Parts: sequence; structure tokens; C-alpha cells
Amino acid sequence: MITPEPPFVPGLELAAALYEDAVRPLLESAYPQLRYAAARIGPGSEVLGFDTARSTDHDWGPRLQLFLTPEDAELYGAAITALLAEYLPRQIRGWSTHYRRTGDPHNPVSHLEPVAGATVDHRVTVHHLPGWLTTRLGPRAAAWIDTDPATTDWLALPQQRLAELTAGTVLRDDHGTFTAVRRRLRWYPDQLWRYLMACQWQRIAQEEAFVGRCAETGDELGAAIVAARLARDLMRLALLQHRTYAPYSRWLGRAFARLPADPALGPALRAALAATDHGTRERHLCDAYESAARTHNALALTEPIDPTCRPYHSRPYQVLHADRFVHALRRTVTDPDLRDLPPTGSVDQWADSSDLLGRPAAHHAAVDALVGQVH
Repeated sequence: MITPEPPFVPGLELAAALYEDAVRPLLESAYPQLRYAAARIGPGSEVLGFDTARSTDHDWGPRLQLFLTPEDAELYGAAITALLAEYLPRQIRGWSTHYRRTGDPHNPVSHLEPVAGATVDHRVTVHHLPGWLTTRLGPRAAAWIDTDPATTDWLALPQQRLAELTAGTVLRDDHGTFTAVRRRLRWYPDQLWRYLMACQWQRIAQEEAFVGRCAETGDELGAAIVAARLARDLMRLALLQHRTYAPYSRWLGRAFARLPADPALGPALRAALAATDHGTRERHLCDAYESAARTHNALALTEPIDPTCRPYHSRPYQVLHADRFVHALRRTVTDPDLRDLPPTGSVDQWADSSDLLGRPAAHHAAVDALVGQVH
């Protein structure tokens, strides 16, 4: 007989219950003097608040991270893991605390199941903050506990990784260090923000005329694909304009839908993607361009720019001429570390390979090489 699953509980709520009902009392009893941070951050749909009942089928459940000092992690980490394995309750809010690993090295996921043995294979992981930051954000990240990232460090950070650190929930932070790092990485410095928006406008400027050119040659599929690329770039621009890190593609639409954006933008993008003829597609893309342009003007970062579309030089395609926004923003970037850089932006503005973005050392090296060619 198959046991029905309990009612769905958002993962962040489940993490808080795991901590308050089980982990905190056990640590207070066994290690009353221990100072640490407890949080649910990192990978997982629940960290961004996007989990649903579907998420429960793998790598989801009552879980959280404990952050100790490096010295305490060395002294107590293994013992804490063993303590929790023995004494954690077998369920939290009806959900098992035991994870079964698939054992497949090519698909290393885990699934909740009732406890079969004397101990729980739980997901309360013990870390020290410098090590966790280095693993998730790159080889120089441990320094950000005390200092701000350098420009090249910011450019090498995928927005998804920044979102994973700065979202989620912090349940305890005795030293305050963990909270300080999250605050330091909450959003880009002003000059970098301006530069990244210029780079995002540059992506739009480079392709906005291609929709019309593809259609003119009878390439409707090509026109639709370029329109979809532009829609994605406009969504990511909107997230930048509203100071929100863009998650990877699975959650981009949901993150975009949360924005207090111009109400015309979303419907215009949906209509452009649904269009089956060039005239309709172009009209709705222009509505979307003009919405993004109005939002730019509302930010008052540059002089006001005419937000209306116009012909692409002598060709009969309607475009925004997004390069106008690129140049206006670049004129406001006075930071010597940024002003001479090419309009390539941060790593996930020019790369979207998960295999690259999942290797912090690789994209830090790529950004170092790119910036080094300029400086």
C-alpha cells in the first residue's frame, strides 16, 4: 500500500521548523556554548520561493546549513552530523527527514523516504563560511567576509549564484559574519549596475533589427527565434532595472512576474512570442522596447531619452535603436575599472552554459583574461 504524501509545505517553512523543533534544541543540549549561523541558502527551488508540490520528487525536504568557525567546524562538524543522524525526529510537518541517495554518479539526486535503519541520512550540513563561499562563488570569495569584491570578482559571479546566497532564510547568526556577507552581496555597486545595464541594452541593440531582416527573407522561424532571444534579454534587463538578480532559465519567468514592472511589458512580450506574422510580432516588440525605455527614464540615471521606436536607418524595420541607451549609460560610468571595458558585462551576460557557470574557478579565469586584455 502506497502511503500518501503529506500536504505540501514550502521548503523555507520546513527548514525553519526543522531548525526550531529539532536542530536548535539538540545543539543547545549537546553544545551549549557553540556559536554558529543556521540558514537555508544555496541551490534548490525553495531558496527562491519557487518550490511547488512537484519539487518534492527529488532533492527537496527538511534541510538547512550550519556555519561554524573554521576551527569549530574541524572540532565539531563530524560529531554534529552524527548527533543529528541519531537524534533528529524522523519527520517534520509530516515529511521524512531521511534521504535516500540514488548512488548514480551521473545523476546524484536524493529522495525522501521513511527511515529504514537506526540513523537518519539527513541534510543538515555543517560548513565553515570561507570554505562554503569558495566552493560556491570562487577562489577569492573567502576574502569577502571582510572586504568588498573587486570589479573582476563581481563580473565573474553568475546572478543565479548571487541569488542563492542573498535569498533564502537566515535562522540564526551568532557572529553576524554571515549576515554581513549577504548584505555586502545584496546588490551591485552603483557604477557596476550602470555598466551592466548598458551591456544588457547592448545585447538588444545588436539583434533588434534581425527580426525584420529574417522576416524579409522569408525566414519566419529565424524571426521567431530572434524575437524569443530579445524577449529573454528584455526580461533580464527588467530584473536589472528593478535591482533583482536573475535566476537561471527555469525560474526566469517567475522572477520576472514578481517585478513591479510596467504592466505593459509582460503582455507585450507574450504577444510578440505568440505572433505568427512579422507585422504583429514587430508591433508587440516595439511595445516591449518602449516599456523598457520608459522604465529606464524613470530611473533618472541618464538624461531622458526618447522612448519611441523608429525605422532602422533606411530599412523598413521598426526598432528602438537601443544603442542610444548604451551610450547614455556608458557616459555615466566614471569608475576607471569599468569605463574602458568592452560592453560584454558579467559572465552570465555572455555565457549561459551550465557546465561553465557551475565552475567558479573557470569563469573567474575567463573574466580575468577578458579584463586583462583591456588593462
